[in-house]
Amino acid sequence: MLTSGQHKILDFIRQYIAREGFSPTLTEIAKGLGMSSKGSVHRQVQALSEAGYIDLLSGRKRGIQLSDELQETISSIPLIGSIAAGQPIEAIAGQDKLDLSPIMGTDRYALVVKGDSMMDIGILDGDTVIIKPCDSAKEGDVVVALIDESEATLKRLHYLGNDSLELIPENQNMQPMRFKAERVRIQGVLAGQLRFYM
Repeated sequence: MLTSGQHKILDFIRQYIAREGFSPTLTEIAKGLGMSSKGSVHRQVQALSEAGYIDLLSGRKRGIQLSDELQETISSIPLIGSIAAGQPIEAIAGQDKLDLSPIMGTDRYALVVKGDSMMDIGILDGDTVIIKPCDSAKEGDVVVALIDESEATLKRLHYLGNDSLELIPENQNMQPMRFKAERVRIQGVLAGQLRFYM
């Protein structure tokens, strides 16, 4: 079992690699997570390596890479049949696998949702969204938007005239946020969603 600190570091590494195309240094991890001790980061990274979540390449400044074994583990799960959400149906076990690689591929990263601004389309507080990294998006896409290089948010994108845009919450009790386009950097588009009950 990973500690909460190890989870945060692993999520940071995944997102950094997806965004930049290469792994972060220990200093970048510490800075990105607001940690004052690089030694503490080093110990947590070593623990992640020993647990099999990452591989460490010796002699390289950017020597962190995600474990192939981890990627294979999360890319497919058994698909054993169908389940009724209306009238009950006969339960017959199947032998297929559900391939999650389209949303869990190596070019994706995950974010845990905080808040209820997207609840009207079924994205709830505590859900995990899977993001495809990109720096542009189409009208109406649900995007990860970085505002003023400091705050990130998950919202629906709406382009306005005169170099402006709106980030629209999917919650009827919240108002759209309007910005000059130059203030907003698209970091990814929603590709999937996970919700865990146990």
